[in-house]
Amino acid sequence: MTSIADPTAGPLPAKRPARGGVAAPAITFPVSGTERELRLDLFRGLALWLIFIDHLPQNILTWLTIRNYGFSDATEIFIFISGYTAAFVYGRTMQEQGFVIAAARILRRVWTIYVAHVFLFTIFLAEISYVATSFQNPLYTEEMGILDFLKQPDVTIVQALLLRFRPVNMDVLPLYIVLMLFLAPILWLMRRKPDIALGLSVLLYALTWEFDLYLSAYPNGVWAFNPFAWQLLFVFGAWCALGGAKRMSRILDSNITLWICVAYLLAAFWVTLTWYVPQFHHLLPRIIEQWMYPINKTDLDVLRFAHFLALAALTIRFLKKDWPGLKSPRLRPLILCGQHSLEIFCIGVFLAFAGHFILAEVSGGAFMHFLISVSGIMVMSGAAWVFSWYKRVGGKTGSGAKSQKAEADLAGGDA
Repeated sequence: MTSIADPTAGPLPAKRPARGGVAAPAITFPVSGTERELRLDLFRGLALWLIFIDHLPQNILTWLTIRNYGFSDATEIFIFISGYTAAFVYGRTMQEQGFVIAAARILRRVWTIYVAHVFLFTIFLAEISYVATSFQNPLYTEEMGILDFLKQPDVTIVQALLLRFRPVNMDVLPLYIVLMLFLAPILWLMRRKPDIALGLSVLLYALTWEFDLYLSAYPNGVWAFNPFAWQLLFVFGAWCALGGAKRMSRILDSNITLWICVAYLLAAFWVTLTWYVPQFHHLLPRIIEQWMYPINKTDLDVLRFAHFLALAALTIRFLKKDWPGLKSPRLRPLILCGQHSLEIFCIGVFLAFAGHFILAEVSGGAFMHFLISVSGIMVMSGAAWVFSWYKRVGGKTGSGAKSQKAEADLAGGDA
């Protein structure tokens, strides 16, 4: 999910939290059934591809990413699916083995993501520093946000370990770490009172906007993705996984919902069109502009959230779980990337800077942009295939490994 340059981002502010509710019986999971939910893998893989493309300088493939046609982007997809899969995996563990075991496994996952973040930070820093030194171009250090590290490496490393300092494109993992850190108590409440848990999340979101709640970043500013606000999307994903989506099925199947979603998506597309075609700008009423802008990404503007909901509702309606295309070899690379999202995200960050460097040093026009984008996607897909192959041939030792593999399979990927 990564700081994605976006016309809807607005200024980086300091803001927002929440939750409220209704009672419901404790959530239970079916004991049988281990078939993957391939739609989750598919769209998480798609989100990773889109994030990689959005991190490259503007190019032809950038116009294929969803941020150019509405208010939301791939970050929303990634965070929602992360909440959904995490709740399904660890909610089942909590039901079968209790809160303590589930919390321990969640913390182990948090540690894995944290180690990946530190590893990514270290290698990314070395990559940028080497390129900047070798080509005698200090602009790379400024563009990638590591100038403060070169000035005060001792202080900056400590801040990086505290998740307060992050180079460009490394904002998603710290957000994911914080959200996962609080997953255990969220699941405990959601299994008993799911609507109350979701309501409290909404309340935190509202309070964040009202009282400007935020986490500060080093050396200045705030987190690019405010956890107090983005938790709403993560918790909503968890709520859907634990029965919320099923209870909303009648609403999602309604033709009224269909036309509301279509109308909103068309309206959002019209607004984004005015960003790229100045001739259309005067057709947007000024009163609408004053009410709507800035469409804040840092604090997950409600317009972004609504845009994602509209996209999700249409996807669920028209892309069924048993769609034969999910087994198509053409979609296999996307699905494999979604099944190894943590590793592929890290690789995508490295590739994005490499692509940025090549495009800055080599003047190749549109063809070079296209070639680098496609090459990066092919490398990510190849790496995902290798990870999948290794998992098949090397992950069959002991009942513990079997249990973890079954959990991951049920959730549709690595939680």
